[in-house]
Amino acid sequence: MRKVLILGSTGSIGTQALEVIEASPELRAVGLAAGRGWETTVAQAREHGVEAIALADPRAAARAAEAWDGRVLVGEEGVRELIGAVEPDLVLNGIVGAAGLASTVVALTAGIDVALANKESLVLGGELVMALAEATGARLLPVDSEHSALHQLIGAEAPGTVERLVVTASGGPFRGREDLSDVSVADALAHPTWKMGGRITVDSATLMNKGFEVIEAHHLFGVPFERIEVVVHPQSLVHSLIQLVDGSTLAHLGYPDMRVPISYALHFPDRAPVDVPPLDLAAVGALTFEEPDPETFACLRLALEAGRAGGTAPTVLNAADEVAVTAFLAGEIPFTGIPAVIEGTLDSMPARSVTHFDDLFTADAEARRRADALARELTPA
Repeated sequence: MRKVLILGSTGSIGTQALEVIEASPELRAVGLAAGRGWETTVAQAREHGVEAIALADPRAAARAAEAWDGRVLVGEEGVRELIGAVEPDLVLNGIVGAAGLASTVVALTAGIDVALANKESLVLGGELVMALAEATGARLLPVDSEHSALHQLIGAEAPGTVERLVVTASGGPFRGREDLSDVSVADALAHPTWKMGGRITVDSATLMNKGFEVIEAHHLFGVPFERIEVVVHPQSLVHSLIQLVDGSTLAHLGYPDMRVPISYALHFPDRAPVDVPPLDLAAVGALTFEEPDPETFACLRLALEAGRAGGTAPTVLNAADEVAVTAFLAGEIPFTGIPAVIEGTLDSMPARSVTHFDDLFTADAEARRRADALARELTPA
């Protein structure tokens, strides 16, 4: 029986992870953590027999403690304390944003394997996080569909045989458009393929999410940026590809369903059945691919530039993106204001070297202040 702690249990990844656990007699949820959704978290705890939960929002934690007899830990520190309290075999980190980095660090420090859906852990602290995992022997198992595909493809090959990684992108709802000035919040949230939370859906529409994924792949698989390529694939059936030294290209295909990579991470190195239909290529008919447009979708360009710059640049990138996307979703800045805020923040904070996680947290805080000021300048009077 593998004991699993789910961080971000009320989000899309967390709820689907609980579905996978419910269908897997060899898995058991032993702890749940969420932000504010105490009612959902308590209901999940009751349904899955979980004895301890954590809520980052103190008021939500207080309400949960009144409604439930189990153990309730409080605040972001409580979320991290939960890792030690329930002693899991595996932590699924589905927290959204930079807030998830600390939990990844706590789990890896304790030598606990992490099923990683929080890409910011590697966008912000890739070198330090990978070094920590190597030092403690804990495994990082990717949950993103693209990185899960790469993990499976690369794992079957001998060292030195993988020449290039190809990460696919659906292109989002604005693929092929050159003018994004009139994009509304509703437009940006209408993703053609995946059903996700607000921030990641907007990041997919700007292609920032794909830039984050390139940075994440660079750290996870130790491949230089010049050997990682992004290709737009609207059908979202080819999740990633690898090119080998003998001229071969291998691809990982399947219908877009996050339960598949979640199950792979939770069961690794084994596989378990997932209730999804097998891919019917004849019914699909055609698979198409095209180059991304880094001029119209400036966030992709900015992410790749920040990844190559290294140091604090990816941290600044992520912080500015979180601020800008929040402002866009609140109707405070236009869609085109997102890359404007990010680029302005990056320009004002040249990359600095990183030697400790505190360097990242300091850069994150400063970038948020600067991005917020830039966003206010774009807010209509």
